[in-house]
Amino acid sequence: MHDGMTLISTLAAAFGLALVLGLLAQWARLPALVGYLLAGVLIGPYTPGFVGDLHLAQQLSEVGVMLLMFGVGLHFSVSDLMSVKGIALPGAIVQMAAATGMGAGLAHGWWGWELGAALVFGLALSVASTVVLLRALEARELLHTGNGRIAVGWLVVEDLAMVLALVLIPALGRRGEGGGAELAWTIAKTLVAVAGFVAVMLVAGRRLLPWLLWQVNRTGSRELFTLATVAAAVGLAVGAAALFGVSVALGAFFAGLVLRESAFSERAAHESLPLRDAFAVLFFVAVGMLFDPMVLVREPLAVLATVAVILVGKTVAAGALVLLLRYPLSTALTVAVSLAQIGEFSFILLGLGQSLGLVPPEATSLVVAGAIVSIALNPLLFSGVEPLRRWVLARSAWARRLEARDDPLAELPADTPSSSLAGQIVLVGYGTLGTALHEQLGARPVVVIDRDRDVVEALRSHGQAAVLGDAAEAMTLVQAHIAQAAWLVVALADVRGVPALLDLARQLNPALRCAVLAHTDEEEQWLAESGVSHVLRSQRALAEALARVVAEPQAQPAH
Repeated sequence: MHDGMTLISTLAAAFGLALVLGLLAQWARLPALVGYLLAGVLIGPYTPGFVGDLHLAQQLSEVGVMLLMFGVGLHFSVSDLMSVKGIALPGAIVQMAAATGMGAGLAHGWWGWELGAALVFGLALSVASTVVLLRALEARELLHTGNGRIAVGWLVVEDLAMVLALVLIPALGRRGEGGGAELAWTIAKTLVAVAGFVAVMLVAGRRLLPWLLWQVNRTGSRELFTLATVAAAVGLAVGAAALFGVSVALGAFFAGLVLRESAFSERAAHESLPLRDAFAVLFFVAVGMLFDPMVLVREPLAVLATVAVILVGKTVAAGALVLLLRYPLSTALTVAVSLAQIGEFSFILLGLGQSLGLVPPEATSLVVAGAIVSIALNPLLFSGVEPLRRWVLARSAWARRLEARDDPLAELPADTPSSSLAGQIVLVGYGTLGTALHEQLGARPVVVIDRDRDVVEALRSHGQAAVLGDAAEAMTLVQAHIAQAAWLVVALADVRGVPALLDLARQLNPALRCAVLAHTDEEEQWLAESGVSHVLRSQRALAEALARVVAEPQAQPAH
């Protein structure tokens, strides 16, 4: 191939192999990202055959990180960030210190590395990948829940800590050249720069960025609006890194944050979604390209120890911290699993450490091996959160007391009107679909079941009967008075648990009718065979609703 087509050939190989191996992974009932990682290994410099341009792939994956963090900022308000500061700030700091200590102790005490190298290695193991976390949360519709906001806020604190670490590591490499005074001056400059960046974004950015998008929107051009959205995400991220020294990921996050309160936040998120997905795939491919499979042969025990720190050490430390801060078991498990992986910042730290001669070459191989294993296993760990929570609650009186203490919303108030508990609709899930359905039900009695504390608190503040908990648990259904209900309506994107839920509900109410929205023909058939009395196919239900609208006599326009 022509030498000038390095970028095109790298993209073609990355996307093509990622598609094929992603499909094979799905067919093998594995997460698709396992296929993306393997695609990177196959086109990396350590395997025979075609070798992609690693430098180009890493730069393209950085674009994906920017766009993804921009999208998170569009849905994560300043109030959300401040609402979780009580757990995210102390939790992230203590967890990072614990993980850094474990990694540094392993490298210094067992492998005999110098203390500076051991600290950099431990710090690389302490920070989780934002890309991996967001993909996992979005896939399970947890991103906008209370637990999801805590996990994202936790990683934002980690990103801020990494900004400080990236300027302190060069000072560590020049130890003895300026003493404590130089180190203190470096820290002070970094803190001032970060504070200045946040102030500029929250004060000036809130006015300027929405105004610019409004001017573009007036042209009526969809292409220009998409271009403006991408330019805002990438341009502000790079500008923040150049002017204030913060990471591009953090810069893009705050760009989305200041745009969130404008009228264009939803449209900007929608327009940038295809690009975010495509470049996120490149991130995983770029990680795979860094992996040297021979490290598994040369240093198997070191790889296992590194993976153990990531999957066990960090997970246990984070989960224990959340429980000590008096949060529910579900929050502890979600946060712990969210942090059981490493990613982009880990590679940046190791690259900086190597350029300064602080860390040995094998450090990168060990970190990349740990990243690939932890990223591949992370979706499986997420799928085990709920079964593990139920198992612990069934066997631990202490865990049940903790849940009861922290979840007073798990039962309806004694003064709930009896009219709300006779022939009521039990609505499971109060996301976008559940909210819209509730609005359409009008005055009909409804009891909402949701796992998000903030949602239940908001509903109760408006006089709506709501229960905090998992509808698949008998006690939650009892608290929703399922025995008196006329309908069970499941408004969840993931309907795999509906048959078990319905079986449990009908043990308490054999006459109960159930309605579920299916997203595919296969789901529709499977749910109908499982005993769901009313299965609606999403596209067909939408078409029928539109047909009813256009079939009505033309109404007079409102004046």
